[in-house]
Amino acid sequence: MAPSAIAIDQPGTTTTLTNNLIDKIDCPDINHGLESDVTGFASKALIQKVLKEQIARINVDTCEPGEEDAFYVADLGEVYRQHLRWKMNLARVKPFYAVKCNPDKEVLRLLAKLGTGFDCASKAEIDLVLSLGVPPSRIIYAQPCKTKSYLRHAQRVGVTLMTFDNTDELYKIKECYPKAELVLRILTDDSASACRLSTKYGASLEYAEELLHRVKHLNLNLVGVSFHIGSGASDPNSFGKAVKDARGVFDQAATLGFDLKLLDVGGGFVDETFETFAGNLNEALEEHFPTNVRIIGEPGRYYASNAFTLAANVIARREVAVDHEGGKGYMLYLNDGVYGNFSNIIFDHQHPVPQVLARPIANELPVEYSIWGPTCDGIDVITDRYFLPGVIEIGDWLFFENMGAYTKCSATKFNGFSDDHEVIYISSEPGASALLGY
Repeated sequence: MAPSAIAIDQPGTTTTLTNNLIDKIDCPDINHGLESDVTGFASKALIQKVLKEQIARINVDTCEPGEEDAFYVADLGEVYRQHLRWKMNLARVKPFYAVKCNPDKEVLRLLAKLGTGFDCASKAEIDLVLSLGVPPSRIIYAQPCKTKSYLRHAQRVGVTLMTFDNTDELYKIKECYPKAELVLRILTDDSASACRLSTKYGASLEYAEELLHRVKHLNLNLVGVSFHIGSGASDPNSFGKAVKDARGVFDQAATLGFDLKLLDVGGGFVDETFETFAGNLNEALEEHFPTNVRIIGEPGRYYASNAFTLAANVIARREVAVDHEGGKGYMLYLNDGVYGNFSNIIFDHQHPVPQVLARPIANELPVEYSIWGPTCDGIDVITDRYFLPGVIEIGDWLFFENMGAYTKCSATKFNGFSDDHEVIYISSEPGASALLGY
């Protein structure tokens, strides 16, 4: 159940397992049933082993500054399993991974080898994906309001597919990239999502009709329609209405002589409810769109979230009263916080769950803690109240699962703390190992 060897690179670089033959893992059918659960437990066990081996190398009493920094363990076998799960449940929808969610180069490299497309929102994201040898035809520039120079760059590198949702954007495209393949982004009801996007992007159905006429007048190349039900959506019925609305725009476009062949159903997929959402989306697609229409989607957190586990060191502790009866608890201070890899608390409305790493905790009573980041800002709090077994000491480590989405990508250097933390890559899937060469 363990890697035979771990090769540690220079500080500040990534670390990979040089041989990750995992004992007794054989999971050919990814259906989120018994086999998937067994593989998931094996993955967690392997992650735990690697976490403990890493912290065993670190002596907080003698190490150099930064050697005890927070670090990740990333199981790319989880990304691989999520891809197989997608193919099983949404075979008609080609995934275009949302790079903004986590632009980790190894995640991108694996997805590129698996044949996915990529949703890019900037020049840097486009260039990163192209640097992996991905052809520009597998990129959608899914940013409805683009920088002019980025448009010209997209033209130079051959990225033709892009979204828009307003008249001014059409005039900009006409000036900078008149041969682009355009996808009209329409407004959807995303009130049931964790992060609403409709407040910023998407044309109303009334405005969409005007935009169709404008595209016709400017003699631009309209190829499809897109929508996004919101990041971290919770209402699977959102897809039904959005697909129906998109069908209406397709029909309006047909009356103007357009022959649309692409529907982009956006993102919003999460691990826990994926099968339910996929089922609703499949039903809507079957009802409203014939098989000659190409369907793509833009999953991000669905692929990345579960693959990354973060470990952080306890750098300080304060004993505090937690009730009026004199009960004692503690404030713990970690070397990572909301200005770092816990930015998902602020930007993504997440609630990371702390767990204790590498301490005997059998039969220890729960103790109340609040957990804080290292900066001098009062909003740098990871959790206000959480019970952990026993008394946590300075120098101990906590770990947090499901930290692959909107975390490292939005970290800052506020207060002089690092935004570049080591990632140890492992693979609990032979298929991913073969593709990546681990």
